[in-house]
Amino acid sequence: MDNPPRMLERPNLRSGLPLWTSEIQQLLRGYRFRGVDDPPNLPRAAVALVLRDGDRGSEFIAIHRAHRHGDPWSGHVALPGGRHQPGDSDLVGTAIRETREEIGVDLDKNADLVTELDELRAVGRGQLLDLVIRPVLFVLRNPVSLSPNPAEVQNALWIPLAVLRQDAHSTSSPRKPMGSAHSAVEFRGYTIWGLTHRILSRFVELVTSQRETPA
Repeated sequence: MDNPPRMLERPNLRSGLPLWTSEIQQLLRGYRFRGVDDPPNLPRAAVALVLRDGDRGSEFIAIHRAHRHGDPWSGHVALPGGRHQPGDSDLVGTAIRETREEIGVDLDKNADLVTELDELRAVGRGQLLDLVIRPVLFVLRNPVSLSPNPAEVQNALWIPLAVLRQDAHSTSSPRKPMGSAHSAVEFRGYTIWGLTHRILSRFVELVTSQRETPA
């Protein structure tokens, strides 16, 4: 069994993050995402960053992925999502379908699409993969229940976006080459690191930069 990541102190990620979905919607509605086109024509996947207002401000849905052979993100904390399929209308459709399949939430009926976010190359076990991920931002307009599909998801939970304001850490994981370090934050025993931490960190930076840009 792998040893747990070793946690090292690191400065906090970013302060001043807007906590409420109304402000995030106002800042990002109409945002034009930046794509990844080098190398060209890589397969695409989408993840859903789904927000609601909670007691501590906005929260996002996270899933604890099931352990599956051949899955580079097996057992990770992640956002709902997966690869684009031929029947999907587009990558927004991919995010909607995967969220419904993985946790039983119908975003078509219960959420507003805010925008698509900047694409990034997928990384698995420390290696660049021939896959591009596009996050898609939604805000719930109706209460929903999270019903994880046990074949794909161990658990699903709401995590306050404010955890990205806490002191970030550097984790040294045996899955990474040479035990190299990467950033992570923790919430109630769950470690958010790797691809998911990259997506959320970039989202925080985007919202903060939009907030600081004069209208």
